[in-house]
Amino acid sequence: MTREKIYDKLNRVFQDVFDNETLEIEDNTTADDIEDWDSLTHIDLVVAVEKEFGIKFSMGEVRKLQNVGEMVDIILKRI
Repeated sequence: MTREKIYDKLNRVFQDVFDNETLEIEDNTTADDIEDWDSLTHIDLVVAVEKEFGIKFSMGEVRKLQNVGEMVDIILKRI
């Protein structure tokens, strides 16, 4: 799967989790960029991404994530 296809899927996941159909993410998107992205929503987001891509993030990976690009890098390695 290409990075572009991952972003297509991720955008839909983010739009669903944050209930915002206009939301568009990119490599440097962080929690600071999305108003409703708090610690509880972060858990919902991680679970939704895991389900969408059929992967499981380790707790260490989740804690280290700095931006969406790093999440995409992990997804690329796992699929």
